[in-house]
Amino acid sequence: MRVRTARPDDASAVVALRALVHPYLVRGVDSTRRMIAQPPPGEDWTAYVVEVDDTVVGWVSAYRNDRTSEPDVGEVSTLHVHPGHRGRGAGTALLTAALGHLRAVGARRVRTWSLPESLPFARRHGFTPSRELRYSALDLRPAPPMPEPPPGVRLLPLTDVDPRRVHLANLAAAADEPGDVPADSISYESWRSEVWDNLGLDRAASTAAEAGGEVVAFSLVKRDGDRMWSDYTGTLPAHRGRGLARLAKTAALHRAAATGVRVAYTSNDEANAPMLAVNVRLGYRPVGSSWSCLRELP
Repeated sequence: MRVRTARPDDASAVVALRALVHPYLVRGVDSTRRMIAQPPPGEDWTAYVVEVDDTVVGWVSAYRNDRTSEPDVGEVSTLHVHPGHRGRGAGTALLTAALGHLRAVGARRVRTWSLPESLPFARRHGFTPSRELRYSALDLRPAPPMPEPPPGVRLLPLTDVDPRRVHLANLAAAADEPGDVPADSISYESWRSEVWDNLGLDRAASTAAEAGGEVVAFSLVKRDGDRMWSDYTGTLPAHRGRGLARLAKTAALHRAAATGVRVAYTSNDEANAPMLAVNVRLGYRPVGSSWSCLRELP
């Protein structure tokens, strides 16, 4: 067993491993390769893999959270090991590497995500479970019925919207999103790298709802072949309660389905009742869950 820093040419193996352990997560080979080769600016992002006989059997990434105003928050993201190689120290080796990196970049509080069956592992390594996240799936054959936009609301593909307007809407919509760490601060440069310029973002399917010249709601679509991920759907606080999140998300689902997407995935904090209600109404069904887990770094 060997732990090493991930390389861009690991992308195919990493995506195949992720599809096995987390079949509801959607990130294609090209976007994974680019993420490894050109990490987001300002995050001190890195990733590690575990190899056994030159085969990638584990992955983790680690970075500073630059989406929050809370200082010194580090993230250990998507730590997973092939089911046939668990119980042999691979997960511990990956976590040790990730925490070492976060210490080096000055993180003091760390968040990770754990499958329910992996919570004993997280607890053994000093993490305390905090919040549950629900993963859901929707068959787009057919897409859910399309509601009529309210008067004065236009639905636009993101190909027709200035990215700076979407960034501002994203900041406003995410500021009060339920979570252990507030998502209330991300620079335009980081957002552009992580979201707008992500090779998986389908701008033609991603949809903004515009009213009075302002982007008031939006739904982002990341795609890999016939699978998609609703990366974020949000509404500006002043415009909530009008059905705009469901409107934008339904439009995005229709646009994705029209170009060959057959199944859509998404995730929500279990405390995010409004968005869970939107997804239930659209027909999403639960397919998995994970827990956010927290610990301090000495």
